[in-house]
Amino acid sequence: MEILALENLTFSYPQSTRRVLDTVSFSIKEGEFCVMCGATGSGKSTLLRLCKPSLAPTGQLDGQILFKGTPLDRLSSRDAAMKIGFVCQQPDQQIVCDKVWHELAFGLENLGLPQKEIALRVAEMASYLGIEPWYDKPVSALSGGQKQLLCLASVMVMHPDVLILDEPTSQLDPIAAAEFIHTLKKLNRDFSLTVLIAEHRLEELVPICDRLIVLEKGGLLGSDAPLSLMPSIAQRPQLLASMPSAVRIACALGQKRYPLSVRQGREMLAELPAPRVRALPEQTALHGQSKALQLTDVHFRYARELPDVLSSLSLSLYEGETLCMLGGNGSGKSTLLAVAAGIFKPYAGKIEVLGKKIGQYKGQALYDQCLSLLPQDVQTVFLCNTVHEELADAKVDHSALPFDLSHLLNTHPYDLSGGEQQLVALAKALATKPRVLLMDEPTKGLDAEKKAQLIEILRALKADGVSILIVTHDVEFAALCADRCVLLFRGQAVSDALPRAFFAENNFYTTAARRLSRGFLDNAVTTQDVSALYGKEGTP
Repeated sequence: MEILALENLTFSYPQSTRRVLDTVSFSIKEGEFCVMCGATGSGKSTLLRLCKPSLAPTGQLDGQILFKGTPLDRLSSRDAAMKIGFVCQQPDQQIVCDKVWHELAFGLENLGLPQKEIALRVAEMASYLGIEPWYDKPVSALSGGQKQLLCLASVMVMHPDVLILDEPTSQLDPIAAAEFIHTLKKLNRDFSLTVLIAEHRLEELVPICDRLIVLEKGGLLGSDAPLSLMPSIAQRPQLLASMPSAVRIACALGQKRYPLSVRQGREMLAELPAPRVRALPEQTALHGQSKALQLTDVHFRYARELPDVLSSLSLSLYEGETLCMLGGNGSGKSTLLAVAAGIFKPYAGKIEVLGKKIGQYKGQALYDQCLSLLPQDVQTVFLCNTVHEELADAKVDHSALPFDLSHLLNTHPYDLSGGEQQLVALAKALATKPRVLLMDEPTKGLDAEKKAQLIEILRALKADGVSILIVTHDVEFAALCADRCVLLFRGQAVSDALPRAFFAENNFYTTAARRLSRGFLDNAVTTQDVSALYGKEGTP
């Protein structure tokens, strides 16, 4: 039975002639686990929001969406709220209560359910999803992964028939993301819950989904089982670059099969002739001798009665270096950036920027051709009604940027996709011509092509002498762009190494290519590394 059906769906935002969606038609059967993918700006977020009436954007809509055969605009508000669940990309934008238990009950209370039924539903869901240990905690005390799980739980207590998720793992570390995806599959399996999820992180989703829905420039490229679509995807480099590592390696090696998972990829490598050389040359540090940023024995806590978020932290960023920092949600990564940018003041320790103590920078001197911070929530940097006004306000010449924003100039920043917002915010950050650039999750919402574009931008900045510190959960991105990687744990840097050594040593904070090739190759950590050592295509 079809639970969702889109019929010739076309959509444009107000005052825009660009069609974000163009005659899209597909259907989803009840109980299917569906993954939607496509380039940044291909219309994924818009399509998902159109499927949830209370979140549907304003604009010109043609065609229709049917829920169990009924047009969405004919559903009662109660049915639309209960039967169609939605989990957004940023949990802080969805959470409305101060306590975990209250957030779980909030939606049911608004629907006027009896108190006894609310208590039962909340208790069941808290137990099922393992929330009970932090049931009485304030929401502010939760990690990013816990907040996203809370958002999921607060939707699931409504007993929805279909669950829609818009890049729910984009702010989660690799371990928390894997656990979240496992939870979604468990809900799908245990309750025959229909799941529709849009993601750029496809490594773990494609192998477990029933249907892959591929959007391309607002149109539908295909909607079918993943293996059925792979021959078509393999002919499109931009889409292939977003597929699981096993698929990309198979295509690079000229294989006529499409292994989707790490296990299937390892089975493929086991059948291939062993490479003559198992290891790539050791990397050497690529940076100057002077330090652009130095944190020495830094301690920071948010309140006197709270524990330290940063504890005896020492970290060096060299001039002309790109340093990627990884770690779990709540390990202190974003706090470190805020401390380094002078937003928060540590109660102990020393911070130097370009050889000068941070306290010696007066007024806005620290942010004038010196240091710039691209925050995790890029919407906080938007002040105007159009992208053109945003760029003009920051004195950005969009024609001189290394990426194209011309087609977005008349769009409100909040109407952009997550990836497009990242690029506009980056343009504003670069407008100050910083010598030290701090970036918090810059690949959030970016497709594979835009990530590759960002890597080239970072390399060009590095060549101009800019020193870059990046906080990221994207291990593949870090393996490709970093000169050095650091793992932060409980406010301390516990591992510091060059990328190949860093990811080759790690079991969990490592790339899919490393997990796939472990035992076959010694230090391959990217798909390019693997294909290079197997002597076909690609260079390390």
